[in-house]
Amino acid sequence: MLVYSDKTLLQTGIDNAKQINANPVILVLGANKELIEDHTDTKGVFVIENDNWKSGIASSITAAVTTLYDKFPDTEFIILMVCDQPFADTTILNKLLLKQKETGKAIVASEYENTKGTPALFHRSLFHELAALKGDTGAKEILTKYENESAYVSFKAGGIDIDTVEDYKNLSK
Repeated sequence: MLVYSDKTLLQTGIDNAKQINANPVILVLGANKELIEDHTDTKGVFVIENDNWKSGIASSITAAVTTLYDKFPDTEFIILMVCDQPFADTTILNKLLLKQKETGKAIVASEYENTKGTPALFHRSLFHELAALKGDTGAKEILTKYENESAYVSFKAGGIDIDTVEDYKNLSK
């Protein structure tokens, strides 16, 4: 388990989502689900298992959106987050929400290092497209498709993600 600032990266993401009063907070787990749950406080979190995790991140997005349709049909927005961005805190999540209120846009994404990405907010009008994603590109194709109709918030530390042991060592320095 990767720990940063006395918590796992996953726990930090969960806690940040709870702090902005996101409801529901949905956690999608695939590989090592039981191990992760044993080391994570999931109280107040709707945990779902993605049996198709090997097919790529799109399957996790599909699992989350399908859960919204089935269990929380009145949900107006979804914020997609990944647990490997240690600086995706309540400040950036609140910026997404505020920018959506200010602009009325159906997509509000983070902007960093000449790219747009997570965390990103999507209106329910795009849930069907999110649910139809395939492969390992996440929602990038939807961000690209609607780039000119989207709003963006600056997230300077968004490009820092922990994909390797070396990334983690650099973070811990």
